[in-house]
Amino acid sequence: MSHPVRPAPRASWLSLAIASALASPFGVQAAAPDPVDFEAVVVTASPVSPLTYETDPKLPRQPVPASDGADYLKTIPGFSAVRNGGTNGDPVLRGMFGSRLNLLTNDGSMPGACPARMDNPMSYVSPETYDRLVVIKGPQTVRWGPGASAGTVRFERRTPRFDTPGIDLTGSLLGGSFGRNDQVLDATAGMPVGYARLSANRSESDDYRDGSGDVVPSSWKKWNTDLALGWTPDADTLLEFNAGVGDGSARYAGRGMDGAQFKRQSYSLRFEKSNLPGSLERVEASVFANYADHVMDNYTLRTPNPMSSMPMPMVAQVDRRTLGGRNAWTWATGGLELTAGIDGQQSRHRERGGMGRNAHLAMPWVTDANFQNAGLFAEATWTLSAARRLVSGARADRAEVTDKRTVAGMMGRPNPTAGLRRKETLPAAFMRFEQDTTSTRGTWYAGLGHTARMPDYWELFSPDRGPMGAVNAFAGIHPEKTTQLDVGLQYRAPTFDAWVSAYAGRIQDYIIFAYMEGGMMGMMSSAANVDADIRGGEAGVEFRPAPHWKLGGTLAYAWGENRASGDALPQMPPLEARLSAGYDNRRWNAGVLVRAVSRQTRVALNQGTVVGRDIGPSAGFATLALNGGYRFTDRVQLTAGVDNLFDRAYSEHLNLSGSADFGYPADPLRFNEPGRSAWVKLNVDY
Repeated sequence: MSHPVRPAPRASWLSLAIASALASPFGVQAAAPDPVDFEAVVVTASPVSPLTYETDPKLPRQPVPASDGADYLKTIPGFSAVRNGGTNGDPVLRGMFGSRLNLLTNDGSMPGACPARMDNPMSYVSPETYDRLVVIKGPQTVRWGPGASAGTVRFERRTPRFDTPGIDLTGSLLGGSFGRNDQVLDATAGMPVGYARLSANRSESDDYRDGSGDVVPSSWKKWNTDLALGWTPDADTLLEFNAGVGDGSARYAGRGMDGAQFKRQSYSLRFEKSNLPGSLERVEASVFANYADHVMDNYTLRTPNPMSSMPMPMVAQVDRRTLGGRNAWTWATGGLELTAGIDGQQSRHRERGGMGRNAHLAMPWVTDANFQNAGLFAEATWTLSAARRLVSGARADRAEVTDKRTVAGMMGRPNPTAGLRRKETLPAAFMRFEQDTTSTRGTWYAGLGHTARMPDYWELFSPDRGPMGAVNAFAGIHPEKTTQLDVGLQYRAPTFDAWVSAYAGRIQDYIIFAYMEGGMMGMMSSAANVDADIRGGEAGVEFRPAPHWKLGGTLAYAWGENRASGDALPQMPPLEARLSAGYDNRRWNAGVLVRAVSRQTRVALNQGTVVGRDIGPSAGFATLALNGGYRFTDRVQLTAGVDNLFDRAYSEHLNLSGSADFGYPADPLRFNEPGRSAWVKLNVDY
């Protein structure tokens, strides 16, 4: 673990200094501090309606602004991530992982290709290039695709509208410890009949040092560019075409290989028409085509370890093409609003690889899996009175998976399920009652939801073995069925807001991974179904004791149990609390954030998911972070922060153990999080 940490590139700090100097004259000439568009640094998000959270990913964030979608999701209570290095963690909501979370960007799916989810869907997301992040917790919507037993996540870009010809420009520059260096540009030119929007970003970081001063392999470089062309002949019509590309690389302390390539291509076309005559209010139609081309190896960003299971240079290339579409109609009459529609997608997965540098380039592509899904859905909101609402929905999906592998395993044995096609019908439904209190300051709700989820690529094709008695996971793993009750209360007053949400669920055929030593092959995995119980909740409070001051706190807890054995479900995050205090006079702002995480002793040793496994109990920790900012004008804002102020050496419970390639011991040992780190960010909006 002796890899040097390079100093922060001078160019990033110089660009910030120049931009700050250019912004200063505007601050001098500004007549008054308001109106101001920028908000204070985001440390945690609160619900905007029952089970729905919304935030602006462009806003400055503590800790250091996120490099990927999973990192930004952690501002919402209940979210955590499986850590494997400095970026591209895998999101977890209430202890639930993988396709239990429906992860969408511009309402399209980008599932990734790595058999171990090195390139999970959120690794292709640059949060700051989107305008809105919307999260719906639990199986409490059916509008955005199948499964989604844990929740639905949508990164969205708003539709720009222009009354007269003009240009909108937003951007940011970020510099920080360990060579952190980000640039973001979002430029839109438009007129009443249409617009063109360019969104681009670049982000990089060196390896970081933990609180003990040790280097943790964690560097990354990534970039994304997206272009949208829109036609808006009137205020109620939109036709938009999107095209995007990106690439990157990432070094992982917790994996035996690094990500040498994260190429993506994204295309979409959508049509929207609103304010139609009669009861039909809105029509939406969209199609998308997403392609992920991922390369992983053990030689580009590290040196092969002669004592490991991969002593020689090895490389693997995987790709996944996903095509899909959606059509929805919305009617409103009296107190009833109904949205109904159809959606579907198909996905093809391929792989190739070999031993030796760039050996994959000489190998043919081999398709190992094909997926298809078609669904019907309907979701309605019935306003019973001014204070009462009933929200309900149902959907049915037909899922199909084909096993295209001719051989199975490293030994190349014939695949017993070669050419086999699985078909499943998957039902889902929910009903939620919402009641405003007589003072109109509070809302309570209770919802019951059920959803069936088709096993995903990683559950059907990644395990080395299937359940006992099955020839492999493809033949033996059953769809997962979740039934969950969600209840909660929200209260808003002039100086005080509070909310609490709780859930209890029963999962039939929960898909669980088990790991065991496999000799020269390293860890071997098997997948099986068990029945499970889950429960937990989140709570938050915000108190505004005086003008410009804000005090807040959130709490999140998740619990799970294997009903057959009585053991804990693996990979459950521990109890976490966040306490914050902030001051904002619309010119200056400052804040403090304390994050406290309890120890986790409820573990299932060597059980988990395709990404991570429980390697033992974890210790609790607490960190302190500071942030501050200054608004030169209502268009220019400078923010800065210090994370882990006291330079604590700590690790997250959801953590891949450090790889022996970097000197970590053979016994599983969690790698530590970054030590004290500082950052400064300039936001501009013209």
